[in-house]
Amino acid sequence: MRQRAPTPVLFTTDEYLHWEAGQAGRHEFVDGEIFSMAGAGDKHVTVTGNLYMALRQHLRGTPCRTLMLDTKVKVALSNSFFYPDLLVTCSLRDTFDSLVKREPKLIVEVLSPSTANYDRTDKFAAYRQLESLEEYGLVDIANRRADVYRRSPDGSWTLNPFDSGQGVAFASVDLAIHAETIFAEVFD
Repeated sequence: MRQRAPTPVLFTTDEYLHWEAGQAGRHEFVDGEIFSMAGAGDKHVTVTGNLYMALRQHLRGTPCRTLMLDTKVKVALSNSFFYPDLLVTCSLRDTFDSLVKREPKLIVEVLSPSTANYDRTDKFAAYRQLESLEEYGLVDIANRRADVYRRSPDGSWTLNPFDSGQGVAFASVDLAIHAETIFAEVFD
């Protein structure tokens, strides 16, 4: 769940980073405003972990890194910092900052009822400003399906839906993950 601070106080980027470093919870930053992030439930964490393990194993031995949950992504053009559920970066520049990544090639959000609309709209609009981003995946636990948006060479984005039981394919890292793997140990 994404929740605006009770009394909106506008922060600079540096103020946010300094403040966030001392916080127990996670907070996203959007053009001066801070939004607290609620904890995720078992299903959300399990699906994120399943995807992480598949991507991490697949990318082992390559220059690409798979990161999850507590890694911030900076979107400079929208003056924002987000905590995606999962990201892959192959950028040498990203290896020099252990807390903030600037050049992800793949971002995945596992949808929650409280954030699904935001993840599909405003957050995706911000992520599209990242020149490095090739794919944006949205995994819907309730319906056991996924949508993957891929950047075309002309810069437009194409929706690639994966229905229940199909799993998902991430072209940016050349990996198809079966539905059984994504939703392993997720019980209704």
